[in-house]
Amino acid sequence: MPLPVIIMIPKIKLQKTALLASVLFFTYNSIASSDQDELINLSVEDLLNVEVISVAKKAKSLNDSPAAIFVISQDDIHRIGATSVPEALRLAPGLDVSRIDSNKWAISVRGFNGRFANKLLVLIDGRNTYTRAFSGVYWENQDVMLEDVERIEVIRGPGATLWGANAVNGVINIITKHSADTQGGLLVAGGGTEEQGFGAFRYGGRLSKDTTARAYIKGFKRDENTHHSGEEAGDDWDKVQGGFKVDSQLTAQDSLTVQGDAYRSMINQNSTYPQFTAPYQYNFNETIDTFGGNLLARHQHIFSSTSEYSIQVFYDFYERNQTFVDDSRHVIDIDFQHRFCLLNWNDIVWGAEYRYTHDQFHINSKNNFVAPLSRNDQLFSAFVQDEITLIDNSLWLTLGSKFEYNDYTDFEIQPTARLMWAPHHRHRLWAAVSRAVRTPSRLEYGTKNLAAVTPPHSSANPMATAIFFEGTSQFSAEQVISYEIGYRSTAIENLSIDFTAFYNDYHNLRSMRQSQPSFNPATGVFEISNTFSNNAKAQTYGFEIATVWQMLDWWRWDANYSLLKTDIAGPKAENITAKSPQQHVSLRSSITPWQDINLDILFRYVDSNTAIGFFGSETIKDYLSMDIRLAWQPVKDIELSLTGQNLLADQHLEYRQEAITTPTKIERGFYGKVSWQF
Repeated sequence: MPLPVIIMIPKIKLQKTALLASVLFFTYNSIASSDQDELINLSVEDLLNVEVISVAKKAKSLNDSPAAIFVISQDDIHRIGATSVPEALRLAPGLDVSRIDSNKWAISVRGFNGRFANKLLVLIDGRNTYTRAFSGVYWENQDVMLEDVERIEVIRGPGATLWGANAVNGVINIITKHSADTQGGLLVAGGGTEEQGFGAFRYGGRLSKDTTARAYIKGFKRDENTHHSGEEAGDDWDKVQGGFKVDSQLTAQDSLTVQGDAYRSMINQNSTYPQFTAPYQYNFNETIDTFGGNLLARHQHIFSSTSEYSIQVFYDFYERNQTFVDDSRHVIDIDFQHRFCLLNWNDIVWGAEYRYTHDQFHINSKNNFVAPLSRNDQLFSAFVQDEITLIDNSLWLTLGSKFEYNDYTDFEIQPTARLMWAPHHRHRLWAAVSRAVRTPSRLEYGTKNLAAVTPPHSSANPMATAIFFEGTSQFSAEQVISYEIGYRSTAIENLSIDFTAFYNDYHNLRSMRQSQPSFNPATGVFEISNTFSNNAKAQTYGFEIATVWQMLDWWRWDANYSLLKTDIAGPKAENITAKSPQQHVSLRSSITPWQDINLDILFRYVDSNTAIGFFGSETIKDYLSMDIRLAWQPVKDIELSLTGQNLLADQHLEYRQEAITTPTKIERGFYGKVSWQF
């Protein structure tokens, strides 16, 4: 698990801290005019030295990290007017972020997107947010006070050697600020057409000479969208969340962090469920009552500048109550890691982890079941990674592997090899080959669900057909072998380039084994069972490029482009494996014409993509979107802003959920916001 406490954060102003965490490595005019000249004079090389921890589980310069990593800073989040983590993630190249409706997201890296995307690992301050219910993330459950985020590190490509199973295509690591950097008060309030109302309050203080803390509470209410048919979608929702963080420097060598969060949300949706009689499906509005929380403690001991260890423990739980199924899950995780140097040219990180999970399902439908209804799972893992200096300040080789034992597929090995070459201080080239796996979810392992009922097709086929999806204990882990090459350069003054090309070879992907139709006199329909199997395979390949041009001291351009090609083969693979857009383009302009005015414009083009459903696949048309944020700081500690989102069309479709909900268009929205620091 990530250990952000190992980064020594300097006690400087908020604007400078956020700036140094930016992956785009360039500065522009800050609100605090006294810092302006100093920030503008920072060299590109200085900005490239921002430290990240997700690549090597230790503080390391981004420029020297042999992986496709992108950092979204606090300043980036603030200036684009993001109101949620998924909105902030749109800034990263190679990341497919699609809004399904008002309260659901489909997010993946390098393909296979969907509401239940299962090849991306997401962490918040070292806490794994993965749920084994579908081997993915409930994004509506994962929230933080965005003003307290230090940075978001996005790794494109396998991260399984350090982070374990399910980090198949990438890792997202959300890191919040040290409590010492959030002293005093912050009050945020706003509202508009879609973001009907939101607010947050945070206060930080010093508990003792060596201990600081903060606490926060936030909430929001978001309006409903519109169905593809033009009717109201009934997908409005609200949420309240609170939490705290305490950081203590126990001794010169020992530090301790304790933090926690709790939330409750009421999520509305218009649901469609199959039935055995005409019209073979029925629609109704339902409310999902979901709540949860977490508690985390992390201790770090520093032996020297080249040796340290840490131990982290967290508890996480959630409960979701829906019309036909209730799902609760409790997780306890213990993680240890140790770093040391050997013979002056080996920098070794190793560690071990134990995770215990207890889940409980309650099924309120005779057409669906989960077996067993309650299950306890254990995960044992260990990893080791060695960064070997082959030529001082020029050539490094990184070798490592993760070793895991889980209750579904037993023993898994996930190795990697990475090479970094620095022929010049302005150029970096790297290459990597990795293996990663995605282990089965509970629903793939032991479930049977009525997915759809198709009406009679003709007089020759006068009876409806019920289609069931069925899990099996024979379902094994999905696998990928990934090949990557990358290049970073700041050879041209005021311009940075970060390029990555990749090829992924997938095996044992999820597919379906279909049974012969059989008549069931109890239901009066034919029945077909589709049992999960591992008979599909795929290849994905493409490239991603992120560039920044500091055109003027007060005007910066950020441009990202990604290309993804996907080839899928296997029985019925086209119906259960989504195809992400081939092309993503984003262009951002950040302007500070005066000390107290910021103007940010974000254009995004998303190519057409394919969503999956029980009746097959559906093509989502390409779209172009624009967001604009204008902010004014009339006095030092107060900022007023107006943000417009999705301005180029009244509404557009971004994605369709695999099941239950009907297609929903995302609407144009405006909101105003005021923030006061005191």
